[in-house]
Amino acid sequence: MASPLANDPERVARIMLSWHSLDLVSCKKLQTLWAGYGSICAITARATTEEATKYLGELCDIEPRAVGATYPLILKLILPPRKGAAQQDEGHLRKMLSYEVEQTFYNDVAPLLGDGIAVAKCLASTRQMKGKRGEAELNGLLATLMVDLTPKFPVSGGKRGALNRTQVHGALEWLACFHRRSWGLRPDNLDRYVLPPLQEQGRRRSSGSNNDGLGQGLWLNGGYTYLATRQSEYASLTRDAYSEWSDSMCKAWPGCSMSVAEMAASFLTPRGRPIESYIHGDVKSENLFTTRDGDRVAFFDFQYVGLGLGVCDLAKLFTCSVPLEMLVESQEHLPERLMLGGGERHLLKQYYNSLLRDSKSDFYEWAEFERHWETALVDWCRFQASWGFWGNTEWLGARVRSILDDNEWRHWILENTLGQDP
Repeated sequence: MASPLANDPERVARIMLSWHSLDLVSCKKLQTLWAGYGSICAITARATTEEATKYLGELCDIEPRAVGATYPLILKLILPPRKGAAQQDEGHLRKMLSYEVEQTFYNDVAPLLGDGIAVAKCLASTRQMKGKRGEAELNGLLATLMVDLTPKFPVSGGKRGALNRTQVHGALEWLACFHRRSWGLRPDNLDRYVLPPLQEQGRRRSSGSNNDGLGQGLWLNGGYTYLATRQSEYASLTRDAYSEWSDSMCKAWPGCSMSVAEMAASFLTPRGRPIESYIHGDVKSENLFTTRDGDRVAFFDFQYVGLGLGVCDLAKLFTCSVPLEMLVESQEHLPERLMLGGGERHLLKQYYNSLLRDSKSDFYEWAEFERHWETALVDWCRFQASWGFWGNTEWLGARVRSILDDNEWRHWILENTLGQDP
């Protein structure tokens, strides 16, 4: 049953702030979450004790202020729409699990990332409410109270827009650092990760409890576009006689049991390889802020953070938010097929060199990285072809046509999924 405070973010904020000797000064709704699943509010909090000012100073990375000082915070409050039986569909389950995952990230993972990775720090969440004031009132709610990053990162990346050159380089540095740091944070027990929505629902039902340690971490497979959760869209693409991608993506190669889309998805599926890291899962300009000069970036919206290859984050970033002129020399009349060009290579090299900073040179060789990049582009193109194209779609299509025609890549993907030669 939903908490009676579900529609009262101000009361929720007051309760959660009280856990740290903070008073609520103001609560302003900033936006409604996608599909009406809750809201995000800007909170101004006042410290009432020296201990509170010290704690907020550390959390906000500023010098402690005097008692009575105010601090900007953000409240993310989840209130799913009433849909009755329809709530059990895969889309609803994905969204609800994603909010659990995000809260886990802010509570458990973000504090371990260390310096140099701009991520909002969590002040309080309903995951920590056991035994605290207002626990009964908050029961059934999913709420996270975190530091507002906008004082230090005041420039929004913008809605489905292209970042400028400086911001692109800042985003690549953030991603490389995030992927590199997370190599050492992954728990060995994969049971701690959240399965694809329908599988996770079945596991929780069979266990009879959500609090047994299963699925209480991040997504086992980061992102929301991977093939295991997009079977209906993939089936539609398979039947779409008007799409050029129907045969090239969905039809099994001669002598093979799998289509290229299935092989790419199989290879990218996490399985505990050393090069797998945590990936953001939804990298785009809408989900970042930058400093005024754009050289430093802070990402947010960690609903789809989980295991994966870092190139999967890059595939969406390059398609949806990188200016086309940074990828190709000429933006007019792109060819039907396009090999890896100088601009694209330059950006990949920046990320690759930063990713391997302080690592052994043979840990992740460039040739292997490039194959992973190509496979991530194929997988991302499959999703866009089945869902709808946006962004640098001509570039993406031209790159993927070239990759699918490359006999060396075809040999590599077959060998790494089916263990056979083409």
